[in-house]
Amino acid sequence: MYSSLTRALAEALVDVLWFVEGCEDEQMDPDDAVKVLEGVAHLVAQLSSDQRSEFIDLLGSMATEEADPPRREFLEGFPYGLGLVEDDS
Repeated sequence: MYSSLTRALAEALVDVLWFVEGCEDEQMDPDDAVKVLEGVAHLVAQLSSDQRSEFIDLLGSMATEEADPPRREFLEGFPYGLGLVEDDS
């Protein structure tokens, strides 16, 4: 189903964060949501330069393949939201 374990784990991570981002306050405590997002951001900040590049490339591929426009937009912004790359604007 997935081309690699890395792809499967990236898909799972995106699914979890997509869910957390879309939760209403009644579904998930906002403080808990922030903790999850900050935890993932801290984790990806620990990636080596090569790992970071691989992850960014993988997210780009996932975005290109995504048929759902809102999810594609989420995937395109994912590297910026997690601090993998800096926004030049």
